[in-house]
Amino acid sequence: MTKKSVVTEAQDIQLAMELIHLGARLQLLESETSLSRERLLNLYKELKGESPPKGMLPFSTDWFLTWQPNIHSSMFLNIYHYLVLHAEIQGIQAIMKAYQLYLEQVEINEGDEAVLSLTRAWTLVRFVERKMLATTTCSECGGHFVIDRFDLNNHYVCGLCHMPSRAGKTKKLREEAALAAAAL
Repeated sequence: MTKKSVVTEAQDIQLAMELIHLGARLQLLESETSLSRERLLNLYKELKGESPPKGMLPFSTDWFLTWQPNIHSSMFLNIYHYLVLHAEIQGIQAIMKAYQLYLEQVEINEGDEAVLSLTRAWTLVRFVERKMLATTTCSECGGHFVIDRFDLNNHYVCGLCHMPSRAGKTKKLREEAALAAAAL
């Protein structure tokens, strides 16, 4: 039987706390720490004041390929790859730091919301590591975007260079436009 280290347990608790503050789901916490489910539930309740959300984690790669999620996923993945290559950090630490930088970039654009959750970012990295998703270069702007590696991607054009006709026509944008028009 392996002897538990107090230091290792403290590091796991600190990691779990950081992940919870970034919005991690319980399954992510269980995967990345050696803490028991009961300890993680108690920690989550203590930090958030509520029980963690229930349900399965997203599994489909399709979500990452739709217009807006693809742009946000691609931004996150580019930050993640840069950190792994140049900052010499790996694993969950690289995911957390890349996610924090992604959130900073989203906040710079006033009115934008983070489309990507930490759990989806973690899932995205796992999909790329398992070669279910990959990145390719846009033939127009040169940016790197998330793609299904089994699709035909010759002369790929990203969703920013070739926006879908309904892009940006969300309920929230319609409501904001209606409020702005009413104010005039």
